[in-house]
Amino acid sequence: MVKPTHFLALAVLLSLAGAPAIAQDKPTLTIYTYDGFAAEWGPGSALKSGFEASCACTVDFVAADSSIGTLRRVQLEGHTTSADLIVGLDTAIAGEARATGLFADHDLDLSNLTLPETWTDKQFVPFDYSHFAVMYDTDTIKNPPKSFEDLIALPDDIKISIQDPRSSTPGLGLVLWIKAAYGDRAPEIWAGLKPHILTMTRDWSESYDLFLKGEADLTLSYTTSPAYHIIEDKDETVKAAMFGEGHLAQIEVAGILKSSQHQQLARDFLAYLTSVDGQKIIPMTNWMFPVVDLGTDMNAVFAALPEPEKTLSISDQDIADHARQWIDEALAAIQ
Repeated sequence: MVKPTHFLALAVLLSLAGAPAIAQDKPTLTIYTYDGFAAEWGPGSALKSGFEASCACTVDFVAADSSIGTLRRVQLEGHTTSADLIVGLDTAIAGEARATGLFADHDLDLSNLTLPETWTDKQFVPFDYSHFAVMYDTDTIKNPPKSFEDLIALPDDIKISIQDPRSSTPGLGLVLWIKAAYGDRAPEIWAGLKPHILTMTRDWSESYDLFLKGEADLTLSYTTSPAYHIIEDKDETVKAAMFGEGHLAQIEVAGILKSSQHQQLARDFLAYLTSVDGQKIIPMTNWMFPVVDLGTDMNAVFAALPEPEKTLSISDQDIADHARQWIDEALAAIQ
């Protein structure tokens, strides 16, 4: 006869034996992204909590130093990558990412999105956007430039910090912005900017920090960047200079890897990312515009930000065919 205490001990042993199996049955969705997205103050943490509440899964963000860095890692790993998704590429490098053949179709209905352009991409899903802009502080710049030509005409001791287009998506965005605005005159514009360039940093955070410290008078960032200073710092002196030639939009995107063993789970995450609940997280953490209409859930500061009179664009094919040439052209002009 088995005593009651033996039954209890047997039950405990069986529960302990079953625990690892239960844990193993819970899938992990591995997402490659850039460090700012995965940081404690970025959107990653809240998106992880929100999705895990309903997915019966674990979300694991793996951060690289830049969006380009995430793509390079997946290119190196190929079909052996542990990533299920990349979150944080943008439209400037989406063509290169697509050409790798590593990304699957998302199969999502995105007809409800609000973007500067109609979205038809079958592999990449947009989750936020803003326009590139030159930032200034009204305490030091009383008459901000209204074009790149105005910037060039400023005294040479007015300096701007920019990002390297080989390692930074904003840096690449500046190359594309100038090319879209000036075409064959782009080398001339770069040559004119040369005396004003304080430095070209590896990533956005380095160059923006130089601006915040007062070492650079201007910096390359986004039309939405002032929202951070207004909301978090109660400071309305940081503004985006609005250029008459127009501004290039950066749309950040996410894509599913063909090699993922969790295809449906990855699609579910993208559906959550573009839902109202997911999009509510974006503006106040990634400081970009959401891609859906949030109505009264949108902070009024964002609605009051100035928007470009003209949005510039360059096709994926033109970027794929000429980006390296345009980068070399820009670097040659400022060396």
